[in-house]
Amino acid sequence: MSIDKKNPPFHHPPLTAAEAQYEAQKIAFSPYTFQAVRVAWKSGMLACLAESAQKQASGETAESIASHIGVSVYGVTVILESCFSVGVVDCEDERYHLTKVGRMFLHDPMTQINMNYAHDVNYLGLYRLEDAIRQGRPAGLAVLGDWPTIYPGLSILPEPARKSWFDFDHFYSDNAFPTLLSTIFSTPTRKILDIGGNTGKFAIACAQYDAQVQVTIADLPEQLAVAQRQIEHHGFASRLQGIHLDVLEEEIPPDFDVICMSQFLDCFSEAQIIAILKRARQAMDEHTRLFILETCWNNQRFETAAFCIVNTSLYFTAMANGTSRMYKLEDLLRLAGQAHLQVRQTIENIGMGHTLLELTK
Repeated sequence: MSIDKKNPPFHHPPLTAAEAQYEAQKIAFSPYTFQAVRVAWKSGMLACLAESAQKQASGETAESIASHIGVSVYGVTVILESCFSVGVVDCEDERYHLTKVGRMFLHDPMTQINMNYAHDVNYLGLYRLEDAIRQGRPAGLAVLGDWPTIYPGLSILPEPARKSWFDFDHFYSDNAFPTLLSTIFSTPTRKILDIGGNTGKFAIACAQYDAQVQVTIADLPEQLAVAQRQIEHHGFASRLQGIHLDVLEEEIPPDFDVICMSQFLDCFSEAQIIAILKRARQAMDEHTRLFILETCWNNQRFETAAFCIVNTSLYFTAMANGTSRMYKLEDLLRLAGQAHLQVRQTIENIGMGHTLLELTK
């Protein structure tokens, strides 16, 4: 569903009392249905129904599905009846059919990545969500490891959490790279500081885009080690380097044409963002351009994207740091203003719904 820019996302039509009660029960039982649909997908139940549809069969019984995937008839029945309740499958004359919603779990990368991310990274930790908001710390992170925040542990997260985290991160960032690169290099650029460079994918993309550019990745030591391996693998060690930088404690180095923060500021509280942007401003001269790339939840073309992004904030609350979130565009503009930075241009709806801010001193 596309969003009317005159109205914010999540416009809710009036409901009867019975309709409202039903919607409330969907929420109350959502952990149950989430797990049922995930099991139906991972165990092959949905694939079995898709294969049946390709053969133009009249659906599959619980017995036939059970024989195909090696699960009891009881197991197939309880899982698919739950899937039926949320529209993932249909059932007629004791035969199950895959719906269009069900096909999303088999063929839509965004749905698959979001499901894995929700289950492998966040599901157990979200049980501590209330503790997180009361204590101001990522109370759920202990299910993954013993770190004060998730960031020092990203490269050593237990599997499958590590793969699901990076799949999620790259899926939403990589699609914005073409616009980000063309905008950066529309002006002669020789030195780039990539703050929060993660695995080095953007720095490598810069080196591939321009044969002369030098990129410095500033990040925590654990992330730099991962980035360095990728840089060496791609043969860019002569033009890409890393420096250890804690942006909350250390000054940002000067003398760069461009400073880039891609999906970085959402990892910090508002007060921390202001401090980071002030440090960036001190490192800038009159020619330096600062690029901020974020998926602002209220600046999306489609309500589906807004829904995914606004709920990603709960990952930051329970798992990542306990203080940050996915921000609205107006939030970022306000924070940039408080850091005395000027907005040179705003490019909206790039990649998977990103907004790109170009700021100057």
